[in-house]
Amino acid sequence: MPGGYTRLRAGLLVIALAVSGCGGVSSTVESGGTTLVTMGFGAGDEIAKTRIELADKVIAPATVKVGGSAFDAQQFLAAVASGSPPDIVYLDRQLLGTYAARGTLAPLGECVRDSQVRMGEFREAAVAEVTLRGQLYGLPESYNNRLIMVNDAVVRQAGADPSEVGTTDRAKLATLTRTLTGRDGGGALTRIGFDPKLPEFLPLWAKANGVTMLSEDGLKANLDDPRLIEILDYTAGLIEAQGGWGRMKAFRDTFDFFGAKNPFATGQLAAGPMDDWYLNVLANHSPQINLSVRPFTDQHGASIDWVTGSAWAIPAASKHKKEACAWIATMTKSDSWIAAARARADARKAAGKPFTGVYTGNRVADEKIFGELVKLDDKPVFGNAVKTVLNAQRTAFSMPSSPAGAEFKAAWQDAVNRVLSGVQSAAVALHQAQAEAQRALDLAAQHR
Repeated sequence: MPGGYTRLRAGLLVIALAVSGCGGVSSTVESGGTTLVTMGFGAGDEIAKTRIELADKVIAPATVKVGGSAFDAQQFLAAVASGSPPDIVYLDRQLLGTYAARGTLAPLGECVRDSQVRMGEFREAAVAEVTLRGQLYGLPESYNNRLIMVNDAVVRQAGADPSEVGTTDRAKLATLTRTLTGRDGGGALTRIGFDPKLPEFLPLWAKANGVTMLSEDGLKANLDDPRLIEILDYTAGLIEAQGGWGRMKAFRDTFDFFGAKNPFATGQLAAGPMDDWYLNVLANHSPQINLSVRPFTDQHGASIDWVTGSAWAIPAASKHKKEACAWIATMTKSDSWIAAARARADARKAAGKPFTGVYTGNRVADEKIFGELVKLDDKPVFGNAVKTVLNAQRTAFSMPSSPAGAEFKAAWQDAVNRVLSGVQSAAVALHQAQAEAQRALDLAAQHR
């Protein structure tokens, strides 16, 4: 919702009227005790299930009903407006500041003290994302790193050298993108040569071009910087060279991204920046893949790692903050992460597949996981990939927390989409985004 602050406030009133009299998503009291409700989290694998079991034990006889669907802003605001919010929410750390600034999330200072949360264990970049105006509003969950993944076999088949695929030399990358792109006899796309991952990864490309999109205090947008316009023009050009956004997105939407017929296994993707967790997908479904991983770099060859992730937060109106606090504290503590990682390592070992680790917001957990549980000597492809991720973390940066984080993100993502769809040039789109984002940031600042 570009221009978002006033729209969100107006939307909140509309939603409140729409849901008045409804039950919302709040906790309930059943014969067996209190049941807390979460929003935005699913218990789909052993990493989640192991930690949920540990967290449930801490709050027994109370129980937690895990939602399963992604965080939905309108549903959350509707629940808040109706007086029946969930007890626990799981959301993107880039968005957390918006809801904290509106008073819909509770500060966690008391929670940290009562549950003896060891904040020193968490990664500083992740904690910064959930801290607004000096107050903590969330406990960091994941720690997503971005690197370049190259499908070596496909690149060689196209007559190119996998070691030359990278972001330092942009002229070379543009040439390689055209070389690696595959089409059938009728011109239809059969392989993406290099996917720049727009609009999602614009902050990564921006940093590589010397641009900080948001000021450190989270109140000043920098979306009309000429260097940002330049890099958006460049990355949009990579997509245009492969048939344009419509064709590329339609082709990408056919991918079995999380299955055995993933784009690396089928040769539908040659290279591009990816989240580190995709190594886990490939290790599970394509353990024999011929892959190389390298850091995303600027034009001087310096490594850049944009990190984001999710966080656990407690709505200000939650009726069971004590139990909610104990639950999220257990979900994010090092012992819980280590137990979950061990469960996955055992499962992968039993299946004869490599375990590539779990990248968390908890530094102590990661040290144990990658120091003791990740054993990849017999899987050099994944072993080298993991080493690259760990090295890239040394140059990690995160987007500053902002009281209009959701509106800011919507402004720049909408701008990129307008460029990709051919509605606006990069310059026009980003100037509009700057106006929208700064208006939202100014309004948020007035309500401090």
